[in-house]
Amino acid sequence: METTKTRIAPDPRPPAIEIRRLTKDYPLGFGRWRLRAVDDLSLTVAPGQIYGVLGPNGSGKSTTLKVLLGLITPSAGECYLNGIRSDDPAARRAVGFLPEVPDFQRFLSGRELLRFHARLCGVPRVGRETRIAELIDQVGLKGAADRHLSTYSKGMIQRLGLAQALVHDPAVLILDEPTAGVDPLGAEAISALILDLKARGKTVLLCSHLLTQIEEICDRVAILHRGRLLAEGSLVGLLGQGDRQSLVIEPLAAEELADLREWLASRGRKILGVDSLPVRLDRFFSRAVTQAENEAGVKGAAGSLRP
Repeated sequence: METTKTRIAPDPRPPAIEIRRLTKDYPLGFGRWRLRAVDDLSLTVAPGQIYGVLGPNGSGKSTTLKVLLGLITPSAGECYLNGIRSDDPAARRAVGFLPEVPDFQRFLSGRELLRFHARLCGVPRVGRETRIAELIDQVGLKGAADRHLSTYSKGMIQRLGLAQALVHDPAVLILDEPTAGVDPLGAEAISALILDLKARGKTVLLCSHLLTQIEEICDRVAILHRGRLLAEGSLVGLLGQGDRQSLVIEPLAAEELADLREWLASRGRKILGVDSLPVRLDRFFSRAVTQAENEAGVKGAAGSLRP
C-alpha cells in the first residue's frame, strides 16, 4: 500500500524579526576605550512565534531591543522587521512596544490613554472608539477603563501597556519584562494574553527574567551573555532529555509505599514504563551563564572594555 507524504510549503513571508551580525559599542568618554554591549548577534524570529530572550543584567537585551525599535544606531550589522530595515520608519508602523517600566500620564484614565496613543499611531477616527473598547475588554480592564491611572495596580498598568502596544493592530509585539513587579496571578493573566495574541497571528518577542513564564509560553528562546549568543533553539531542542527518571507503576496500597524504597520487585510489582524528564529551563539557564562566566574569567568576553 502506497503512502502519500504531505509536503509543507515554505512560508513565503519574510521573518518577522531578523538580526544580522549586530554589534553595538558605547564610547566611554575617555581615550579610545569603548564598551561592547552586543557582539556579532544573529537571530531570526518566524511570523507567529513567541520568542523569548533571556540573559542576566548587562547581557545586551535592552540594547538589542533599542536597535530593533530604531532608537539607537548599531555599530555594525542590520536588523529587519517584516523584511524592512528597522531604521526605516515604515518598519516601525507594524510594531507595538511595551517597555519594562511604562511611564504613562497618571492623570489620564485608561480609555483616555488609549485614545491618545491611537491618535499618535494614526488609527483612523472612524472605528477608533470601537477598537479601544475591544482592547479594554481583551486585557480585562472593562471595569476600570474610566478610572485615573493613579488608581491602577502594577498589574493593571502592565495590561494597559499591552493594550497601548496593540492599539494600531501591529503584526509584531516587543515586550520588555511585561510581568515586572506583577503578582503571580497578574503574571498568569499576562501570559494568557500573550498566548491569545499568538492565536490571533501576532509575533511576540519577549524579554523576561521569569524563566517559568518563558518555558510555558515560548516556542523558541535565545540566551545572551555579555552581548553574545550562548544558546538558541526550541525548548525541546535545548533542554533535551535530562538525567532524572520517573517510574510509572501499578497503583500501590498505602502500606506498600513504605516498602518502595527497599525494592519494587520484592513487592511483585511491574514497572510499566520509564520516562526521561527534560532539564528545567532555569537549570539550563544557570548552567549556561555560569559556564560563560568561568570562560570569561580566563579569555575575556563581550561587555568588557575595548580599545
